Amino acid sequence: MKRRIPAIALVLALLVIATSAYVTLAYFTADDQVTNVITAGNVKIQLCEMMATDNGDTLVPFENVSGVMPGTEVSKIVTVKNTGNNAAYVRVSVESLIKDASGIEDELLTGELDSYIEIDIDSTNWTYMDDGYYYYNTALEAGAETEPLFTIVKYSEKMPNEYQNTTLEMNITAYATQKANNGANVFEASGWPA
Repeated sequence: MKRRIPAIALVLALLVIATSAYVTLAYFTADDQVTNVITAGNVKIQLCEMMATDNGDTLVPFENVSGVMPGTEVSKIVTVKNTGNNAAYVRVSVESLIKDASGIEDELLTGELDSYIEIDIDSTNWTYMDDGYYYYNTALEAGAETEPLFTIVKYSEKMPNEYQNTTLEMNITAYATQKANNGANVFEASGWPA
């Protein structure tokens, strides 16, 4: 019996030590959870077409013009505005064609169009490339607007009679791609939308 008491005491002591160690370990454990939200930026642009009023001091949204005669200039101011929240590179395509009175493209007159229609392209702020696009030379910051690509469409005084009752249709399309991590300038940028 004398030997059992120390053995029981030893077992109880070991149980107390083991329980204390377990309790101590419980105080050193913890967990935590963090939710992080990362919102991607965006690239948004707006193609703006304005025209000067007859007195030239006020700009209004461009409206179709009819009754244009040879030797006449039509105000058409084309810009691109960055409506997104990130800087972007911008390019614009301009496709001009002539449609006859029934609304069908006249390929012959369209082919000669450069001889009779002049567009005052800004070659200081815009650069025309062989891929058919005009590239804005600098990145367009959020909220900023480009310098006009052009402001005037001039009809030549030498425009022949074949152009009577025809319509000049200008299809202008603007594209943008992000500036961040996308080349050193507009000409090295990639990711252009098709």
